[in-house]
Amino acid sequence: MRQERVGLVFAALCALNGAFVPAVAKLTTARADPLFIATATSAIAGACAALLLAATGELGWLTDRRRVPRLIAVGALGTALTSLLFFAGARRTSAIETVLCVQIESVYSLLLARLFLGHPLTPRRLGAVAAIVAGIALALNPSGFSGWLGVGLLLATPLGWQVSHLIVLRRLADVPARALTGARYVFGGAVLAVVWAASGGAGRLPPPAELARLAPILVLQGALLSFVGTLFWYETIKRLDLARSTAIVVPSVPLLSLGASLALLGEVAQPRQWLGLLLTAAGVLAFVTSPHSTAPDLPLGDHDAPLPATDSEPAS
Repeated sequence: MRQERVGLVFAALCALNGAFVPAVAKLTTARADPLFIATATSAIAGACAALLLAATGELGWLTDRRRVPRLIAVGALGTALTSLLFFAGARRTSAIETVLCVQIESVYSLLLARLFLGHPLTPRRLGAVAAIVAGIALALNPSGFSGWLGVGLLLATPLGWQVSHLIVLRRLADVPARALTGARYVFGGAVLAVVWAASGGAGRLPPPAELARLAPILVLQGALLSFVGTLFWYETIKRLDLARSTAIVVPSVPLLSLGASLALLGEVAQPRQWLGLLLTAAGVLAFVTSPHSTAPDLPLGDHDAPLPATDSEPAS
């Protein structure tokens, strides 16, 4: 019970942090190329993660040759691919539409958790997801081809997050949350940096003056919204089942993000969007009050676990 209460606290912090992600993403992608924004954000988050791991003596987790391939996969899927999709989509839609699109993660979570983790498809959870999907469909109103393309990119984004979470739960269960966060951004940022350099991204950098004005926002986006937000997330799924964690955090973000979008961008939700948000909130309430999963998914590793030897067996 104590672990569940702590997990709910981390879920709330994760949702509050995530409420500012769409508005800040809209601000940064309006001023620079989405690939550069994704690369810079991940690199800053990766630097924060590496410093924390070095300070806590846990940097060795990222060099264990038995786990490195899976950690790279987590970084490539959970950060590199999803960051590129998210920022490219955010540039083409409003902040409110951005946050609504990624609510589809609850559907991916429920289906993948059933297929790979054995979580039950209870009528209550199915009804909750149906309400969330109906809310998304009602609230979206993209403009033109660019808007629809942005919606498609954003709808695809959460699948990468969920697949990376499954890799963690099934194959990296003994790795601490800090090391997982580090892997997400150190390896994911490296993948993005290679792609950005190979695509000639240096030639598309904004002018120096604009880059200087953008730098503080990128630091905020990388250090707080990305690094700290991901750390909160792994602390959450360490204590709560994956489907429940997703349904608490992800659909709660739109309700909280309305204030952030209004304050930072001046965006105001339309009546259809309000109705969609209310449907989403109803789905969240139904999911949160459903019984806790008793399926045998694996907990994440303890923060104080010793570093693995380089010839140790991989987690199973």
